[in-house]
Amino acid sequence: MSNKRPILSVENLTKVFGGVVAVDNVSFTVDEGEIFAVIGPNGAGKSTLFNMITGVLPSSSGNIYFQEKRLNRKKPYQIAQMGITRTFQNLEVFDNMSVIENVMTGAHITMKTNILTAGLRLPSVKKEEIKTMERAIEALEAVGISDLAYEMADRLPYGSQRLLEIARAAISNPKLILLDEPMAGLNSEESRQLVEVILKMREKGMTFLFVEHDMETVMSISDSIVVIDNGVKIGEGTPEEIYQNPQVVAAYLGDEEEEGVEAYA
Repeated sequence: MSNKRPILSVENLTKVFGGVVAVDNVSFTVDEGEIFAVIGPNGAGKSTLFNMITGVLPSSSGNIYFQEKRLNRKKPYQIAQMGITRTFQNLEVFDNMSVIENVMTGAHITMKTNILTAGLRLPSVKKEEIKTMERAIEALEAVGISDLAYEMADRLPYGSQRLLEIARAAISNPKLILLDEPMAGLNSEESRQLVEVILKMREKGMTFLFVEHDMETVMSISDSIVVIDNGVKIGEGTPEEIYQNPQVVAAYLGDEEEEGVEAYA
């Protein structure tokens, strides 16, 4: 990936809750077009790291740069407008809305319509609404569920709801999508479908930063991996380098190295 430019730089990032250090001096760089994984046991600080990058939590110290612009102290909506969107570990789907309506909610950060113009139903509002619907269909096509556009979201299988979330994250044409345990709860076929979607989106220039416990997926699609344990970065590199890293092996595998990469989970 040496010919790629950095899109996200995390520099000495730290988060302290009271006297507990949740993330401790973590640094890494994500290049444009990369699929970059963050792995670690439960409670390692992965979600806290994501929340700092997206502005949900302020950092205690350190810096975050996106396309060379500092993100510290920016609000989540400002970071989204800059081109970073995310999905969540727990499904965040509006059950009382259709699939396409769910996806359209992801476009609000790029829309010009406000409460006043929406109330007046100006021609520009209707035009923007039609354009947003077209973009929503395109996003659903990209994840392979456009045929479900007008179904109620709560009627979709769990795997399709995961794809809906990715479509919603992609509708605003972000530069970077953060995925928080996207494979959680999926069966093998649903996982395979989601992997295909991620790879196809990467081919079109999307960059992904994701947290995942499914190590088969991590090792098969990641360009780079950072390993966090107790808030500290203990390893970084390609999947091959991570698997051969003695500190990572000791933290995850102990004396069970012969069980192979599956034991990372």
